[in-house]
Amino acid sequence: MRILVADGHKKVRWALSTLVRETPGLTLVGEATETEGLLLLVKEQQPDLVLLDWALSGQPKKDVLDALRALDVPPKVIVLSSHPEDQREALADGAHSFVSKIDAPERLLSTFRELIEEAENQESESAGKLPLNKE
Repeated sequence: MRILVADGHKKVRWALSTLVRETPGLTLVGEATETEGLLLLVKEQQPDLVLLDWALSGQPKKDVLDALRALDVPPKVIVLSSHPEDQREALADGAHSFVSKIDAPERLLSTFRELIEEAENQESESAGKLPLNKE
């Protein structure tokens, strides 16, 4: 799974990037420090997943999520926040998942595994379907 990290805090970005690099099956494809750079990197790198800090500077996050969903191949988005109360808004705005920054790293890894399994299940379901006959 190809992952892009978007967080305005250097230490948090480093920690997230290190976690991604050290986890088998995950590949770090970029880092963004604000929303405009994030959108450009997503278009360029086409990650499978974006780790999005809900406090990232720039455009409103709902607009960012809308822009990501509008791409030809939209990435999954895990919203990260120090404020657990942001979960409802993030999910309502279109995030696939939410992880609090105060949770243990295992929580984020568990979310990665869930999304990987979901993607694998979707691929196997798609592979098992026969093309429709339009006669």
